[in-house]
Amino acid sequence: MTSIFNPIDTPKQAVRKRCFDPVVDDQTCLLLLGSLPGEKSLELQEYYGNRQNRFWLLISEVTGIDFLPLDYASRLQALLQQRIGLWDVVAEAHRAGSLDSHIRNRNDNDLLGLLARLPNLTTIAFNGGTAAKIGLKVLGEQASRYRIYQLPSSSPAYTLPYSEKLVAWQKLSK
Repeated sequence: MTSIFNPIDTPKQAVRKRCFDPVVDDQTCLLLLGSLPGEKSLELQEYYGNRQNRFWLLISEVTGIDFLPLDYASRLQALLQQRIGLWDVVAEAHRAGSLDSHIRNRNDNDLLGLLARLPNLTTIAFNGGTAAKIGLKVLGEQASRYRIYQLPSSSPAYTLPYSEKLVAWQKLSK
């Protein structure tokens, strides 16, 4: 008898992972939503902590602020000063590694609850296809209240050339 071993579904491999708290305040106009932090981000306890992830470079180009030399706390403060917030669409899930395609048994974040607390929010941008797919489903009809951008993932796993990612991300500067 042949058995098929799927490491994604095994408890040893697919550890339950939890997102970080949202980085927002009542002045947030733009909310950037990812899917779920990757291994390196979870290890460092930082949004986009993997230095191969292009998020901080992309947002630097969008805002004209060089986030790269700043320490993490200063990066978050600078985002908030630009009226930009961060969160993830997935609250927690089992996932082996960092790939979104390995997310299993997920619980979604209460996006509608967060949006209700952001009186100045006008724009929601999804960092990658998985974030957009889940986030738009959670938002449902509420999505029509906001400008929505579905951006190419800043992750190194998404191999679109940086120059093409940047063109899409620069739409946020409007």
